Amino acid sequence: MNYKADCLFFKGHIPCKPHKQFGYHCDDCPAYEKVSKRILIIKLGAIGDVIRTTPLVVKYKALYPNCKITWLTWTPDILPSSQIDEILKWDHNSIMYAQNASWDIAINLDKEKEAGALLKVVDAKEKFGFVLKDNEIQPINELALHKFLTGMFDDISQANTKSYLKEIFEICGFEHQGEPYLMDTHDDKGYHWNLPKDKKIIGMNTGCGGRWTTRLWSIDKWVELVALVKLQHPDAIVLLLGGEAEDARNKEIQKRSGALYPGYYSLFEFINLVNQCHLIITQVTMGMHITLALGKKIILMNNIFNPYEFDLFNKGEIVMPDKICKCFYRGSCVDGISCMEELPALKIADAVGRHF
Repeated sequence: MNYKADCLFFKGHIPCKPHKQFGYHCDDCPAYEKVSKRILIIKLGAIGDVIRTTPLVVKYKALYPNCKITWLTWTPDILPSSQIDEILKWDHNSIMYAQNASWDIAINLDKEKEAGALLKVVDAKEKFGFVLKDNEIQPINELALHKFLTGMFDDISQANTKSYLKEIFEICGFEHQGEPYLMDTHDDKGYHWNLPKDKKIIGMNTGCGGRWTTRLWSIDKWVELVALVKLQHPDAIVLLLGGEAEDARNKEIQKRSGALYPGYYSLFEFINLVNQCHLIITQVTMGMHITLALGKKIILMNNIFNPYEFDLFNKGEIVMPDKICKCFYRGSCVDGISCMEELPALKIADAVGRHF
């Protein structure tokens, strides 16, 4: 009896899906699909960075039907297994597999030395991104030079007019043409939300994470914004969003504003809760990437990052403080008080009115 290891469905260690479903054998299997390209993507990164790299999968699947994509990451659970063939957590076993396999295309979009070291040693016909060279991470070719330099020099980064998606597509020799993010909604998990079905929901993601605290907006500002949004959209539900780190502040905002706050949840539950909303107001956080991946309307609050970096897919707008920010990619404010406090609540409320 023959087997076909070049089939897209081939597993080797377990029966393939067509066999389990229909009892097919390789000799006469009508479901046989020859793998067109074997592609390795190394994107370790934070959850948000992994999410915003998924449009590359859409591009490669369109360019090479029947390609098999393997993704190495620190956060495998965030990737949709229905659309990516192999999703592997970065560990010794996965690294050994990647090193001993053969790839048509290998891409590393991280600047961690271990990721660059792996790209250096894998057997691939084409390589893109960043590689370890002379003990340091460097661009593997000219395609990756622009993205490399924007990470090296603040003045070049501030002058950049390319979005992250445009940059990573260029690294791979493509042009981003609106390919979307990929993400599971987790609607199949049976989560139930006690939310009215006949009202639109405005989500307010009130945190900013612990790394770039210069983005944080005060509780007073959120309370003021809730009041303005309720006044302008009396039939809408204002829903406070966040994780465990935002629990205390969200409870305080709820107490002072009357906004709805159901609590904090696991990652999949949080994604599904965001999916219940019609528009999200958020800082540049994981919540922003989830919002974009779900195709929701968005009002993005930004101060310390280059606004050109973000592609909102024509789903909203970026709102900046009235004061020019001095703290480009800084975690603490040089003036002591973040310029985010110079972002009027009315400015955000007006943006909501244009898109809700």
